[in-house]
Amino acid sequence: MIKKYLKRLILVNKDALLMEVLSIKGLMQLLMKTRNTDEKWTRDEKKEIKRHLKNIAKIIPAVAIFSLPGGSIILPLLAEAIDRRKTRRLVRKNSEACNSPPQETLSQR
Repeated sequence: MIKKYLKRLILVNKDALLMEVLSIKGLMQLLMKTRNTDEKWTRDEKKEIKRHLKNIAKIIPAVAIFSLPGGSIILPLLAEAIDRRKTRRLVRKNSEACNSPPQETLSQR
């Protein structure tokens, strides 16, 4: 329930959040590190991410949840929500499904 609420909160603010994350050099790569390389964030990387998110929280208050104690536990949720490649993959998958020839159904046999 809490995970759904947090994800919805992030998605509502996704465009503004993405714009802010992209404006901070290296933050997007750092957020996507676990998704791209399957490596965990180091303690210093988590501190850096939290520092940046505290600054972003001044503009987008919904991000403040990540700077609270234990907020680093839900950082993967943030990375998943703002992953631009996931959106591109869904668009590509949908366009391929629309362009593929219709499959024969049992009633057509």
